[in-house]
This record gives sequence, structure tokens and C-alpha cells, in this order.
Amino acid sequence: MTRKSNLIVGVLIAASLLSLSAQPPQAAQAPAPRRGMGLISRAVPDPAAVERGQKDFVAKCGFCHGSNANGGETGPDLIRSVVALDDENGEHIGPVILQGRPDKGMPAFPMKDAQIKDISAFLRAKQQAAINRGSYTIQNLITGDAKKGEAYFNGAGGCNKCHSPSGDLAGIAAKYDATALQSRFLYPGPSRGRRRGPAARSSASLKAKVTPASGQAVSGTVLYLDDFNISLRDSSGEYHSFTRDNGTRVDVQDPLAAHEQLLKKYTDSDMHNILAYLVTLK
Repeated sequence: MTRKSNLIVGVLIAASLLSLSAQPPQAAQAPAPRRGMGLISRAVPDPAAVERGQKDFVAKCGFCHGSNANGGETGPDLIRSVVALDDENGEHIGPVILQGRPDKGMPAFPMKDAQIKDISAFLRAKQQAAINRGSYTIQNLITGDAKKGEAYFNGAGGCNKCHSPSGDLAGIAAKYDATALQSRFLYPGPSRGRRRGPAARSSASLKAKVTPASGQAVSGTVLYLDDFNISLRDSSGEYHSFTRDNGTRVDVQDPLAAHEQLLKKYTDSDMHNILAYLVTLK
């Protein structure tokens, strides 16, 4: 190749590099949004449209999908439906309503565009309510009989063996509302509502006595407990740790064990009656 040819090639390569450098960088492609994400942040449907949509839905669709769109005997739950979650103003559910799904037993429903949009608004409102737990309204919990609750407290439940309405429970209804009271007697302690069992207890609530195969017994507050190990701190503040082998005896005193046993025995009436009694302790 001649010197002139080399020069021409070099000029062409340089021009190509300059052309590439002059182009704006390609923007990174945003990941596709996950289905149903951001549903709560979308505009809240017009209440009037939701009301109209509910009436049309119940009349046309409720017999299969349930009056609340949670599913019926033959129709699926539309609150969790992929088609409904992706829908905006009827763009996805509209064709399904108008054309039906004969292969799945769903007939076509001739509806106006406005009706479809109203049904879409109704479904969106139901979806947002299902996802947004913060909007859940707790209904009146005090439906039991306080007298029967007191009788259970002092009788079959055996609650009075550890608690007293004039002692540790005095004024408890003034400290906690009904919802908190129910939670505290059903799932007492910091771990209520999550793991249950001795290993899940607050360290301040469990006491134990550990007697090794050879050595002196040690008693104290449990710091850690599972099927293989236990550690505790004695009254002087000293830390102890033991392996729970065949020669080691572990006696755990769990003040909340009685609550756990009762949870297996309560009937719905028992729970409602106890709560009705507790809210009188002001």
C-alpha cells in the first residue's frame, strides 16, 4: 500500500471516530415496571365512578366473580388478576368484557365505554384498598359479654392465678385501646404476633436453671435459648453458656407459657368475652 493510500485510510478512520464521539451516549434502558407496582401511588378513582362501576359489576359480573370481585364459584379473583392490575380506564378489561372468553365459559357483555371505565374504577379502588393496609379500618371489637369474660378469667381460664384486676391489671383499659388489649392478652410480650415459643421470648421474661452433668447448678435470666445451646446471666451479672447435651438439665420458667396454652383452647366467644371484660378495667 502506497503512502497516499495509508493517508486516506487514516483520514477515514479518524473521521469515523469523530462521528462516533459526536453521537450522544445511549441512555440505559429502564427496566420494565413490575406488574401492579405503584398501584397505590396512581390517582384514586372518582368515588362517583366507583359507585356506578360497582352497581354495573354486581349486576353483570358478580354472579361469577363475587360482588366484591374477590372471585366466585366459576370466576377468578379480579383483585389479583394480571389483566385488571395492568388496566387503565378499561383498556385491558374492556375487550374481555365486550368479547367474552367463550373457551372459559365467560359470555360477552355489550356495554358502553363509560360503563367499562366505571367498572375499571371500581376494580382499581378495590385493588388499592387491598394493597394499602394503612387504609384498613378496624371495626368494633367489643362484641362479647363482660360478665362471661369475668367468669372465664376467674374460672376456666385460670387468669386470676397470675393477674388481678385490682393489681397488675388495674386501670389497664385506660392505658390501651381495645385493639391493643386484644393483642396483648393473645400474644403477650415484645415478640407477640411473630415467633412463638420460649426461644422467641424477651430475654427479661425467661428464667432458667441449668444443672450440668458435673458441676453446680446455675440460675439466671435467659439470654439465648435453642435446641442445642443456652446462655444466661446470673444475679451477680456473670455470663454462663451451656451445651444442651444429654447430661445437662435445663429447667425454663416461662411466665407467658400459660398464655400460649390458652391460645390453643380459646373459642371465639372466649376471646370476645375476655376482651369485653378487660375493657371495663379502667
